Amino acid sequence: MDEGHGPLIATVLPVYNEEVHLRTCLDALMQQTLAPSKHIIVVLDGGSTDRTPDIIEEVKRAYADSQYPELLVIDNPDRTVAHARNIALRELPSSVRFLVEMIGHAVVEHDHLEHRLAAWERCLSLAGSNLAGVGVRVVPLNYQHGYASSWIEGALASPLGQSGGQFASFDQASTTDVPAFVMHERSALESVGGWDTDFITSQDSDLSMRLKKNGYALYRDPSTTVAMHKRTSLKQWWLMGHRYGFWRTKLLLRHPTRAKWQEFLPWIGVLVTALLSLLTSPVWWIPVSVYGGALLLGGLHQTIVQRSITAVFGVPVCLFMLHTSFSIGLVDGLIRKGQLPNDRA
Repeated sequence: MDEGHGPLIATVLPVYNEEVHLRTCLDALMQQTLAPSKHIIVVLDGGSTDRTPDIIEEVKRAYADSQYPELLVIDNPDRTVAHARNIALRELPSSVRFLVEMIGHAVVEHDHLEHRLAAWERCLSLAGSNLAGVGVRVVPLNYQHGYASSWIEGALASPLGQSGGQFASFDQASTTDVPAFVMHERSALESVGGWDTDFITSQDSDLSMRLKKNGYALYRDPSTTVAMHKRTSLKQWWLMGHRYGFWRTKLLLRHPTRAKWQEFLPWIGVLVTALLSLLTSPVWWIPVSVYGGALLLGGLHQTIVQRSITAVFGVPVCLFMLHTSFSIGLVDGLIRKGQLPNDRA
């Protein structure tokens, strides 16, 4: 690859109130093994009210040397991820060929960007010249913050909690509809007009759909990983599930072919159970029992995996919360307009 004069890769980092994790994230990006002249980091702050701006300035001072990549800070007054990435797309030096998606509560290894470039070459050999982006495998951090965190991790690891999207498990480079933490080809992004700012969440899924409709290929490679801080409380877990369901509906209204029958199973189960009950059928309890049994099996499996007895009830609770909040969000998405969340950008 010929990077020309100037950086080849830009890591784009939208942030909002990320004081807890941001320093670790930025340290890892500033200390990449890739030559600093090839890399620029763009932080777009959506008006943080905590110590996030102070941490950014501390990092700029700590790495104010040519042996480190440039750290560019830009205001993001509209605060959404889509707005932030579009700003970066406009403001980046012309030499930048690749944009790497990152968030403030994620951590990467110091050779992450070199692995990114190697993964691109592998996937390019599979996809051909129409490759628009390569995603990574998302992994948990090596520590937990308590019982709720371990239950949430168990729910995401369960077949009943996986959507095949951001937290999907895979072991070989392959094409995908939903790559996570994508490294995009800049020219592909520009050809479809960047991110749609109507989407406060699911903006990446919408972008992927538009890229594929325009003939581009998207891949994911398991050799490159991002470790992400996931929700650590049941309240955060509920709000996340509702938000994903809400914006899933908005996405499906725009891209109906993206729908999967499995995501409507909770509502199907509720309707079938209600119908059987209204008909006074003696088998009305069967759907409830099957669902409850599946949750219990999920909890028992994670009890063995995590070697924690609390998983036997904690994981089923988290799975039930996920299914319920997501399903309510699906309906809510038909009724209300979206609004900015109060936590992460």
